[in-house]
Parts: sequence; C-alpha cells; structure tokens
Amino acid sequence: MPRWFNTAGPCQADIHYLLPPTLRLPGLERLIAQRNYFVIHAPRQVGKTTAMLALAKQLTDSGKYTAVMLSVEVGAPFSQDIAGAEEAILAAWRRAISIRLPQELQPPAWPSLESGQRIGDALSLWAQASPHPLVIFIDEIDALQDQALISILRQLRDAYPNRPKAFPQSVGLIGLRDVRDYKVAGGGSDRLNTSSPFNIKVRSLTLRNFNAEEVAELYAQHTEDTGQVFTPEATALAFELTQGQPWLVNALAKEIVEELVTDESIAITENHILEAKEILIKRQDTHLDSLAERLRENRVKAIIEPILAGQELPESSNDDRQYLVDLGLLKRDPAGVWSSPIRFIEKFCREFWCKAHRIVYRLSVRVG
Repeated sequence: MPRWFNTAGPCQADIHYLLPPTLRLPGLERLIAQRNYFVIHAPRQVGKTTAMLALAKQLTDSGKYTAVMLSVEVGAPFSQDIAGAEEAILAAWRRAISIRLPQELQPPAWPSLESGQRIGDALSLWAQASPHPLVIFIDEIDALQDQALISILRQLRDAYPNRPKAFPQSVGLIGLRDVRDYKVAGGGSDRLNTSSPFNIKVRSLTLRNFNAEEVAELYAQHTEDTGQVFTPEATALAFELTQGQPWLVNALAKEIVEELVTDESIAITENHILEAKEILIKRQDTHLDSLAERLRENRVKAIIEPILAGQELPESSNDDRQYLVDLGLLKRDPAGVWSSPIRFIEKFCREFWCKAHRIVYRLSVRVG
C-alpha cells in the first residue's frame, strides 16, 4: 500500500510516512512509573495525538498497564451543563475503549451517578477492576470550558490520593494550552490564570519540532518507497523555512509530490520547496487558518505586532510570552532578541498584517 505525507489528524503507520511517535517526548514512562499526573500542550498538528496513541498502545502491550487515550471534545457544547458534558464524554469514552483495548481490560458498566462526580467515579471503578494500573491520556482537554472544565479538573484532583488502586496511576492532559490558559468565563478574565484546579501536575511538557536530521529521515522514507529523491539542498531549505514544524514539513512535501512533481523520476529541488511554500501561504490551509485566528487575539497582537514592526516591545506577562512560544510564534535568542522562529510563519504573519493594516514590517526587536 502506498504511503503519504500526512497533514490531517493522527498518523497511521500503514498509510503515512512518520517518525517514531514518542521520540520527541522522552521521559514519559518514568513519570508514569512514578504515578505522576502531567500536561502536554502544543499547537495543532505537531504529533500530540499520534504520540499518545502510540505510547498508550506501547504501555498496554508491555503487560504492565491498562493504558488508553481518550478525548473530551464531545463535551465542548456543554460548557455550563456538567451533567450533559459528563454523559457525552463517558459515551464517547466507551466507544473508544471498545476499539482500543481488549475485552479483558475494558471497564465495568458505569452506573448513573450524580452530576459533578461521574467522571471521577467511572475512573475509580475502572481502576479497581483493572488487572493492571490504569493510565489515561485525556486529549482535547482545552476544548472544554467553564463549569464543565472546572468540574472535570476538580474530580481528577479530588481522587488523586486514591491512585493507583482506586484511581488511575497516571493521567496526562493533552491540549493546545497549559492549564493556566484554559478558557473560563468570569473572574474578570477569559482564562483560568492558575493551575489550582489541577495543581497535582508535576510537569508541563511540549513537543519539540523535528530536527534537521529527522526532516531528512522523513523525506527519505518517500525516496525509499518511490525512488523520488529530495536533493540535500531541498531538504535543508525545507528545514530552514519550517524549523521542523511537523505540519509544515509534511505540507510542503505533500504539495510537491502530489501536485507539483508527480513524475517520480524528477528530483525535488530548492525551487520546488520555494514554490510549494508560496502556494501554502496563499491558500491558507487549515493550520495557517488556525494560526490566523490566534493572530487576532489581543494578547498575541500585543507582542507580535511590535516584533514584526521593529518597535519597542511593550510590557507583557511571562504567561503571554510563553503562550506565543508554545504556538511557535516566538523565540528569544541569547542576545535578548525576540523574533519569529520560523521563516515560513514569519512571512505568513507579515503578509497577514500587511493586508490588515497596510504596514511594511521589519523583523525583530531587542528587549531588555
């Protein structure tokens, strides 16, 4: 079966080129063995779901754990309805578990309990019935908001002391943001601004981008399958433009091999990389469209606009700067210069604001 460069959803090994999924998250098995709870946050399409699905399978196959990744995204429409959110989430979990785990590791029937307790009670019953310590990765956690989000975080925190016999040994929350940036209404802010509802976490982790060698390895898989060569110069330019951001790395190659150079006897050169870059920026595919939404946020605009304009950077909180670092929009070099870390994204940002404000931007600003 042919394989392809993936730009939508988790990678599947039988049809997608991919690198070892857990390679960019070292140390997680140690955290799990230590019975820790943790957060993994990174932008969309960098490999979070692929990595956690692979790790859950790896842990379960070891015979030491019952591990599964589950999503709470279906609870998003019920931000003020805790009972509705819990019902939707538990039904989705049951379906996912029936596919991802063998029968002997699946949970017992979950009884109808009081709202505000159902997630915690379901996990408690499952942990007690499981023949192995239970490990749960909760994906799309920041799709939840307001009362539903706070309730689930508090349920996890409340039963934390009962692990591993009567609650999951380890829980990982997977999303775009760290806990402090989860969206809530009230309190004069649209963010949580605290880790207190989940202050049991020991680490907040993010996925690094691919390094240059990994980009070359990914592209070499296509060469191995098809014989079509990426020249070393093309691979190096792809890394320079993307800085290894996984979606961009895959999107460039996908555009080239499926649209621009379909004759596999033709080698892929630097010119093909540059042409594909311009196409993606103009087309504003899903990942870049999502980035454009972030650029409209006041906390993002307040930092990025001065950087691109070469102006003095105004006062901003460490949380806001870290948020932009996590989005891949910001880095700081040893000399104290904040700038865009990805030339591809930098060009997109500049074009975005040039269209919006008719301003010609420079590149970076030195701050104290």
